[in-house]
Amino acid sequence: MNDLSIGVIGYGLRGGLARHAHRPGEGSRVVAVFDPDVDAHRRFRADFGDDVHAGDDLAAFLGLGLDAVFVLSPDYLHEEHALALLDAGVAVYLEKPMAITTEGCDRVLRAAQKAGGRLYLGHNMRHMPFVREMKRLIDAGAIGEPKAAWCRHFVGHGGDFYFADWHAERRYGTSLLLQKGAHDIDVLHWLCGSYTETVTGMGERMVYDADQAGDAEPWWRQQNNLTRWPPRSLTGLNPAMDVEDVSMLMMRLQNGMLASYQQCHFTPDYWRNYTIIGTEGRIENFGNGEPGTVIRLWNSRHDYDADGDSAFPIGPETGEHGGADPRIVAEFLRYVRDGGATETSPVAARYAVAAGCAGADSLRAGSVPVRVPEADTEVTAYFGE
Repeated sequence: MNDLSIGVIGYGLRGGLARHAHRPGEGSRVVAVFDPDVDAHRRFRADFGDDVHAGDDLAAFLGLGLDAVFVLSPDYLHEEHALALLDAGVAVYLEKPMAITTEGCDRVLRAAQKAGGRLYLGHNMRHMPFVREMKRLIDAGAIGEPKAAWCRHFVGHGGDFYFADWHAERRYGTSLLLQKGAHDIDVLHWLCGSYTETVTGMGERMVYDADQAGDAEPWWRQQNNLTRWPPRSLTGLNPAMDVEDVSMLMMRLQNGMLASYQQCHFTPDYWRNYTIIGTEGRIENFGNGEPGTVIRLWNSRHDYDADGDSAFPIGPETGEHGGADPRIVAEFLRYVRDGGATETSPVAARYAVAAGCAGADSLRAGSVPVRVPEADTEVTAYFGE
């Protein structure tokens, strides 16, 4: 079996994902990077060898005859890079979100359909063990028919991760309901078995402000981010920030379920909690794969019981994001070589973006209800939905 030739667009913070694809002699080899940052070229050569292609010319990169490319560039470049690769006939791993507008997502989907291309979306949470176990239990009927759901997302490093750079500006990410929320909205859709139909959003920037702008070491170079507390003490934030640091989204799904998503960027802890309630029970996660993570199930009637009727411990796994990153890369490489069904879905990724965009429109218009536009049926049929 010949190695697939793998390229990377954007060798930044998510560059480690590509290292899982570098298996020379075992089916795949990372051979090229496109990135305007020359320091990224140095790091890429250090990781993959001096014989790799490292440059800032996209046309030259597209002409290398690559089998597949990981698009790990900033969100606002995802659409541009995915369209260029699909037009060149290259299989695409597109990091979430697919694009920063619903229209951009639809352009990417149509391009894949038109080219007959292979498009894979990097919603790695579908490969996290605690999410997969919740999905298994729900599908097995542990809570009866799901009827209501919510996600509480405690973004404890919000100031460090999202208000110090481009993430804080609407022009680059639309809203953190989209940029950060795309993962959670996708998981809610997956666990509930349906996409969002109508949304009502509410949000404000309640803590972070432009008066916190100033010089500071980037968060990823600091030895102990946990000392940057409380949130109003942070410096080095983006003076052009115009996104909300608290957002809430009420959703009515196409199957009639009601769901909500709540996101806060100045909480002291960093994790997310999913709760799904059905006609015969409730299921909830505590922890996101860290030691001690457990899923608890309540499926008999009683008063308060913190332990639940059943508990399903989730053991720690190796690899980033609780072992999800190596698994999602392995699935993508299998898909490139053999095709077939995948756990992630380009159509689902589009609906996660569409719900986040509609939520941002709603909250900025005074919480008016906004309908999520449906995807083109011919396009969804191409992807098997």
